[in-house]
Amino acid sequence: MSKKKFCQSCSMPLDGKDNGTEKDGSLSQKYCEMCYQNGEFTTPDMTLEQMTKIVDNALKDKGWGKFRRYLAKGMLPKLERWKN
Repeated sequence: MSKKKFCQSCSMPLDGKDNGTEKDGSLSQKYCEMCYQNGEFTTPDMTLEQMTKIVDNALKDKGWGKFRRYLAKGMLPKLERWKN
C-alpha cells in the first residue's frame, strides 16, 4: 500500500496531475501547481496564517464542516514549508 502524498505547502493531495514544476520542467514531488511553479513558490511571502485562511475557505466552499476543516488546518504547521 503506497503512502498518499500531499503538497508540503497547502496539503492538497498530489496525484501527478496537479503537481507543481521544478526549474527543469520536471514535476515537483513535494508541491502542487498552485503553490509551486518553475522551482519557486508562487507566493513566496505568504505566511502560515494566510495559507490557513485560504485552505479554510477552500474547504468551506467544498462543504467541509468545522471539525474536518479544523483537522485539515492542523496539518499545515507540520508541512515542510511551514516547519521551523
